[in-house]
Amino acid sequence: MASLSKIMIIGNVGRDPELRMTANGKPVCEFSVAVNRVTGGGQGGERQEQTDWFRVSCWGRQAETAQQIVTKGRLVFVEGRFQAREWTGNDNQKRISLEISADNFQLLDSRRERDTAGTPPASPPEEGGKFDPDEIPF
Repeated sequence: MASLSKIMIIGNVGRDPELRMTANGKPVCEFSVAVNRVTGGGQGGERQEQTDWFRVSCWGRQAETAQQIVTKGRLVFVEGRFQAREWTGNDNQKRISLEISADNFQLLDSRRERDTAGTPPASPPEEGGKFDPDEIPF
């Protein structure tokens, strides 16, 4: 009998990725992703925003790529296998960690969009009243 375990999320990276090596020398990169959802608001109910945090692990070459291009605040799509881990905190309370072992990830915003959010667009560089196409950063 066939089986399937898959999860897909879109959210904002909550912390910069951390790259480390396993005892076997295999790279693993971990970062967190916040997924927001709005509940309530129907029939006079108060709208509330809730955030679910996921811990994402990338392995091998994908881990090295993630460490280079993923940064805090970026909008990211992650697809992988889901696992809920239960652990006990310092206060002896049971907690659940939502973890995804990524099969694939993709940045959905451009760095330019994120870096210039809320700032007016810059005027194109001019030299002697003419536009210089060599000054375009892409």
